[in-house]
Amino acid sequence: MDIATGVRRIRAANPSPMTGTGTNTYVLHGADGAVVIDPGPALPDHLAAVLAAVQGAPVRAILVTHPHLDHSGLVPELQAATGAQVYGFGGALAGRSALMQRLAAAGLQGGGEGVDAGFVPDVLVADGAVLALAGLQIEALHTPGHMGGHLCFALGDALFSGDHVMGWASTLISPPDGDMSAYMASLRRLQAQHWRRFWPGHGETIADPTLRLAELAAHRHARETAICAALQAGPARPADLAAQLYTDTPPALLPAAARNILAHLIDLHDRNVVFSTEPLGAGAQFKII
Repeated sequence: MDIATGVRRIRAANPSPMTGTGTNTYVLHGADGAVVIDPGPALPDHLAAVLAAVQGAPVRAILVTHPHLDHSGLVPELQAATGAQVYGFGGALAGRSALMQRLAAAGLQGGGEGVDAGFVPDVLVADGAVLALAGLQIEALHTPGHMGGHLCFALGDALFSGDHVMGWASTLISPPDGDMSAYMASLRRLQAQHWRRFWPGHGETIADPTLRLAELAAHRHARETAICAALQAGPARPADLAAQLYTDTPPALLPAAARNILAHLIDLHDRNVVFSTEPLGAGAQFKII
């Protein structure tokens, strides 16, 4: 589907409660070839659809916002078919804060979001790098939060926002891969710039990025307030708080909700708003200070 001049969106057939209607892959056509952003999951039909969208142009680069399998799983097959180099911030552990590194070393594991542990980019992309590819100028913005190495890619005043800003739901933040403090800082960074539109990793085009960013920030602040209010009644663990606060969430999704709660609690702990007498982790009990 052409969503702008020279920009085509291909949606993978991987709908789920975590991906919405599916993962979005974008093909950008420039004066000297094409660039693919987020190849998507390793599905043969999706590979065929992406190659068809390239329309025979030489693929100059494969850009990856973050190494979750629904975004980067198709990289080996697409690279084999096109010979293009793969650009990314780093591997699955890249960009983690010192706190998340300490928690991981102490045994905190992710929530099973499909991390692509084997992802290794050919070209490491730093924050602020301007990539001259296929006759296009694409700026990389390091936006940690959903993952430590998450990148957004700016094409003028349009932004390919990956899973940092999605068009259908708020973002899962699951420590130690996810980091709530970093996520909120990345939101504030994007709010400081003017954007005409966002093209997200899931969902439809975001026509009013200013409104969407404000909605997401307000949602997180409201969730934090609700967590603190619930802890006023007594100590609780992330799973207990999720069951209490996510009253409209299907039971199958409560573990993911508990990971979001955990991310908030770790951030609040780091800011000395709550504390835990147990090692920080998914089963730790938290109290309000």
